[in-house]
Amino acid sequence: MDRIETTVLSNLVYNEKFCRKVLPFIKSEYFDNKPERIIFDIVSEFVMNYGKMVTKEVLYVEISNYSDASDSEISEASNLANSFADNNSDYQWLLDSTESWCRDRAIYLALMESIQIADDSTQNRDSIPHILTEALAVSFDHNIGHDYLQNYEERYEYYQKTEDRIEFDLEYFNKITKGGLPNKTLNIALAGTGVGKSLFMCHVASAVLLQGRNVLYITMEMAEEKIAERIDANLLNVDIQGIQNLSEDKFKTKVSNLCKKTQGSLIIKEYPTATAHVGHFKTLLSDLALKKSFRPDIIFVDYLNICASSRYRGNGSINSYSYIKSIAEELRGLAVETSVPIVSATQTTRSGYGSSDIDLTDTSESFGLPATADLMFALISTDELEELGQIMVKQLKNRYNDLSVNKRFVVGIDRSKMRLYDCEQSAQNNITDSGQDESEQQPVINKFGGLKF
Repeated sequence: MDRIETTVLSNLVYNEKFCRKVLPFIKSEYFDNKPERIIFDIVSEFVMNYGKMVTKEVLYVEISNYSDASDSEISEASNLANSFADNNSDYQWLLDSTESWCRDRAIYLALMESIQIADDSTQNRDSIPHILTEALAVSFDHNIGHDYLQNYEERYEYYQKTEDRIEFDLEYFNKITKGGLPNKTLNIALAGTGVGKSLFMCHVASAVLLQGRNVLYITMEMAEEKIAERIDANLLNVDIQGIQNLSEDKFKTKVSNLCKKTQGSLIIKEYPTATAHVGHFKTLLSDLALKKSFRPDIIFVDYLNICASSRYRGNGSINSYSYIKSIAEELRGLAVETSVPIVSATQTTRSGYGSSDIDLTDTSESFGLPATADLMFALISTDELEELGQIMVKQLKNRYNDLSVNKRFVVGIDRSKMRLYDCEQSAQNNITDSGQDESEQQPVINKFGGLKF
């Protein structure tokens, strides 16, 4: 009975459809025997160099000229190649069997590598979860693209399907995103120092937790305890300055009551400023999945500009445009890979600080960031808004909805409890270029006569 390795190699030579499908997923080390590795290396290199299938004649010549093998291994490889024949195996069975073999071999090799790392005291054992996770994830991608004319039924089903979104507890944010943040997206808040970037993220993280979802909050600006303190103020309904005055029993009671309201979890992880990149975040996600069975529904990164890039060294000669754009692309790639929305923030330029009409050009360091983001909005604070207990939101980029609809709106802000809340509709009146439906606006105008920007 043929081994699966022989069947795979034979079809790599005779079955072009199979070869082009599976060759990118097979590694030379998956083959136990040296003669099998010789044949695979020859087939793989020939297809890569010439873009077509290797013939048996070429295979024999290349085997005989193979330098890194003994005479007995060359002879055995020739005999193995001679046994190959076009056996017309069922294509789907062949794919499934090859995929299963690749996964089994990847897991076995990963286990052997993990044992070696564990036995060697000089090795970093933190890499073991990542090695095993990669092995378990081995699979063939059966999707080779969307055929526009042939796949209309799948496309229609997609149009009718309700997309899973992370809802806000703020009415106008749900309006501009058509019901919340979709998975696989990067969403950016732009604001000056002290305006409320972290407050916004802490509030949304708190609201998502109350929905029973899992939240991962990565901070590089403030300590884990400081982020937790802000979320405590929000969720426990306590003035942030008064948290330390709570008795231990009262604090424990409040947290216990909160636990009864949600089935979700919130993990806060701190990294030193400008030292952590997407590679660190992937390792964190693997560790959380293996050690705590925790998989986030949304990820917050506080904040993007003080992340590192996995592609560039921070102290290298790379310019800020490329460096920040690289970080944004890597974060969006992580969002796609993990199938969750990522929320982060960025600073305004010096000219944008204190401006009542921030634009995309006020993004600090790199215009490549708004080019990459799916949703980007500015948080604007002025003396008038602070007096009213409000903050202005201005849409800057929106892939979910019409940017001109609800282009500007205000939300209430309670800085003492790190909260945002919906304002009455009358507060939205008379905002210049708001893009709001006039039928929704009420004739009542506040005592300041409305806000104009």
